[in-house]
Amino acid sequence: MESREFFEFQEMAAQLKREAAGLTGDRLLAAEARTEEAEAKLCLIWHEIADMSREARQRYGVAG
Repeated sequence: MESREFFEFQEMAAQLKREAAGLTGDRLLAAEARTEEAEAKLCLIWHEIADMSREARQRYGVAG
């Protein structure tokens, strides 16, 4: 899995791409940007879940 920073950058890039698509009226580019933004958000959520489970394991002394 890529780093959290990679997906934060990907999300920002997708937002800029979506804005550019809106200014130019390119619907295909806008759809591509929405897909990329959704993928980045999903991966960021995965990182949050992994961090929370790691913290819970450390707090309660569970191996994993």
